[in-house]
Amino acid sequence: MEKTVFPSIKFSCYFTESRQGEHFISDHVLGYVESGSTTFNDGNNSVTMEAGQLYFCRRNQLLKYVKTPPQGGEFRSVSVTFSQEVLKNFSLKYGYESERKSSGNSCLVLDNNSVLANYMNSLREYEPVLKYPGSPLLPVKQEEAILLLLKLCPEIKDVLFDFTDPGKIDLEAFMEQNYHFNVGVNRFAYLTGRSLSGFKRDFEKVFSISPGKWLVQRRLQEAYYLLTEKKMTVSDIYPEVGFEDMSHFSYAFKKRYGTAPTKI
Repeated sequence: MEKTVFPSIKFSCYFTESRQGEHFISDHVLGYVESGSTTFNDGNNSVTMEAGQLYFCRRNQLLKYVKTPPQGGEFRSVSVTFSQEVLKNFSLKYGYESERKSSGNSCLVLDNNSVLANYMNSLREYEPVLKYPGSPLLPVKQEEAILLLLKLCPEIKDVLFDFTDPGKIDLEAFMEQNYHFNVGVNRFAYLTGRSLSGFKRDFEKVFSISPGKWLVQRRLQEAYYLLTEKKMTVSDIYPEVGFEDMSHFSYAFKKRYGTAPTKI
């Protein structure tokens, strides 16, 4: 069960053994794990947050996640999302600006012995108030979170107040790292700093095949490896390599290899 209290403040509660999936993180997110654990993987690095830990995820990131409840308990977390509009208004109000392009990990684990961690933990008390759309308390709580985050990590202003779109990057390296994320060609184009037409043109120069065909082939190649070498189950593999559902994966696999993946 997941209850969205407001698009910008989310309280999560899972009762199942674990929950996994993937996100395109379009806006910066500040999160706090109340119980259980969360693991994020961006295709290059993996980071795990245990109960009581605070984290920050950058915008414009592709992330796979696993949320696991504690033994005999439930997973609980609270997160605050900062849209570009909210941050631009904050920047104008307080005079914060990004001074340089900042690079680093997709997710940062922050000091859990801080005022900010205590603040995030206290948000659960406001749940009944924040559940109403347009609650006047929402922008107040968001602004508090930003101020405390800047107090804890002053250098993060170069991340928060960088309002530029992704720059043009190495397409081949990016696709090899991120092909297993189940996102469309439009999203891949944006994240590599290209228009859709420019992405398709550059892609065919690099791979000599269209993006759609390459993605299916590369995902199936990885699926075959996971089946034959890692002995993973079909139900674990298809979301791991970016297929929407089991039936689509099975159809594509049989078309390519001449047999159902369950027969491998």
